Amino acid sequence: MKILVVGSGAREHALCWRLNLSPNVSDIWVADGNSGTAQVASNMPVSPEDVDGLASLASQLQADLVVVGPEQPLVNGLVDRLGEMGIPAFGPSASAAQLEGSKSFARQVMTDAGVPGPDYRVFRDTAAALEFLGGHSSPVVIKADGLAAGKGVALCSGPEEAVLAVKGCMDDRIFGAAGETIVMEEWLRGTEVSVFAFCDGERLSAPVAACDYKQLGDGDQGPNTGGMGSFSPPPFWNDKLSEQVCRTILEPTVARMAEIGSPYKGMLYAGLMLTRDGPKVLEFNCRFGDPETQVILPLLESDPVEVMQACISGGLAQSPVRWGNRAHVGVVMVSGGYPGAYETGKEITGIDGHCQSAEMPGLDTDCFIFHAGAKPVTDEPGDTRTMTSGGRVLTVVGCGQSIGEARDVAYKRVKQIHFEDAGYRLDIGDLSEGSRSG
Repeated sequence: MKILVVGSGAREHALCWRLNLSPNVSDIWVADGNSGTAQVASNMPVSPEDVDGLASLASQLQADLVVVGPEQPLVNGLVDRLGEMGIPAFGPSASAAQLEGSKSFARQVMTDAGVPGPDYRVFRDTAAALEFLGGHSSPVVIKADGLAAGKGVALCSGPEEAVLAVKGCMDDRIFGAAGETIVMEEWLRGTEVSVFAFCDGERLSAPVAACDYKQLGDGDQGPNTGGMGSFSPPPFWNDKLSEQVCRTILEPTVARMAEIGSPYKGMLYAGLMLTRDGPKVLEFNCRFGDPETQVILPLLESDPVEVMQACISGGLAQSPVRWGNRAHVGVVMVSGGYPGAYETGKEITGIDGHCQSAEMPGLDTDCFIFHAGAKPVTDEPGDTRTMTSGGRVLTVVGCGQSIGEARDVAYKRVKQIHFEDAGYRLDIGDLSEGSRSG
């Protein structure tokens, strides 16, 4: 099979790596890829947000399957466009992708389906939002309704912070049109977990879980980012909790989406808070997560191509999904200054091997390096160097029999990698008491 992967991050490098292990795959192209995908696939200079360009590319390549990584092309209707052309694509339709593209839409779906979540209000007017805050002293979470690259969420412990967040979204437009509408939610307390399940519009696969780290600094301090690391499987995840999440959250949501004429096909990603009253939904995402993909794909024992085809055709019942239980910890290395202003063009050294060669290591490898904001640069003599090109540069994944063992492997490898002003958290996968502030 010939496959086109859409996206340029570490998630897409991980997808290319896992797809490449399938005996069903002959060729992989990536739009537009990075230095890591360039080692295992052919990078194509088409933006992941250019629906017309992607549709044309898929047609030219005679792709048998398109795998969409990021959320924006899904929300923009890439899967619908490809479907009209007779090209199978893994991911939800534009209407189903509203589960991530509009937080107010997602909350309404959950309300109608009886899915547990925080108390919430939707505001489309600054004055109404500020009036509500005037009589509300409890901590709140304020979210831009639309896509904001993982940064449109403000945790507000007091009214002053909440007022600033509302004005920033709705008046200052710091997230552009995504913040014209906001969702104001009760601040839930508990343990956060990301849950992923393949879906064919009616049925769900067995889910897999991971924990991620969104804030820049150790102890969950500092600004929100696109993700600083993750680990899987969480020690608290078990069959009972998995069954409860499927029964009370995933299955009712999928059933409701089918009822409203937007059947959900693809990877369904639920961000949950495990509260004293049970699991509650923080948000839904309509694709593989990043950086969680980098630690869950090594757990996927089933052939990903067969599973994705089953999701598209509605045949997931005939393609059971098997997950392993080996521990994985992923540490994200970032450019200095991220998530604010940062410089690029810094040479990266110490990354030879580990997911770079054409002969990809298998699922039992002890370490992976997945590239994101990194690109190959060829000097005049023909030497190719890897240079930073973005904020999140690499995800270094360690594997082991326990989270602690996997964590040791990951950080040992991180210390061997160098680029100017590199940054990373020191507490990814640290399960000791008090290691997270949350």
